Amino acid sequence: MNTPAPEDTAAERLSKRVAAQGGWSRRDAELLIDNGVVRVDGTVALSPQMRVLPTQRVEIEKNARPEPVPPVTVVLHKPAGMDIDPAAPLAGARRSDTDRSGLRPLPRHLLDQHYVAQLGRRDSGLVVFTQVHGIERKLIEDAGILEHELQVEVQGEVAPEALQGMRPARVSVGSQREGRTVLRFAIKGPQPGQVTAMCERAGLRILGVRRIRLGRVPLAGMAPGEWRYLLPEERF
Repeated sequence: MNTPAPEDTAAERLSKRVAAQGGWSRRDAELLIDNGVVRVDGTVALSPQMRVLPTQRVEIEKNARPEPVPPVTVVLHKPAGMDIDPAAPLAGARRSDTDRSGLRPLPRHLLDQHYVAQLGRRDSGLVVFTQVHGIERKLIEDAGILEHELQVEVQGEVAPEALQGMRPARVSVGSQREGRTVLRFAIKGPQPGQVTAMCERAGLRILGVRRIRLGRVPLAGMAPGEWRYLLPEERF
């Protein structure tokens, strides 16, 4: 049997240490940590469950209040070929300079995030993660009527007549260069593979698909691999 090292037995949960140090209840101590206002040896604590030694310095920001962290919604520009890990949806991603939320990223923001309005592995563009039940419900219940705007890159030049008969989508030519054409699709509630099938029927070979808008929320200048918080006034 392995005997615990003395330092292991002396360590205690950070939430217990914060509660004792500041005269808080254990629940209030957990909320303070969730809000990112507790530091251990100068570094923001990531979890109430982390263990600290008596020799470690635990600091609580002045005037910090133990308030629940409001749920958030995050939009990500998913690169083509990226596999989404539901347990770590933003792993390897970076916050976009276009983020105007003013929110401080907190560990709590990454917990219980539901991946809604998904994209196929080979597709790129806007995907959504949310902790907000109302947003998740809307994206699921209104999936059949929510409009998606897509940029579909196809091989070769595309004549206008090739776009006829692509109902129910509205399709236009966005740009043509170097033997490639970018088409803009606006379609409500596309089924998996529907856009691909429409292009194949028109004799078009797809090179890439990118979702640039979902409902009223645009990709808005985010580079692949960047994310931002959904603003309170934004609606899908």
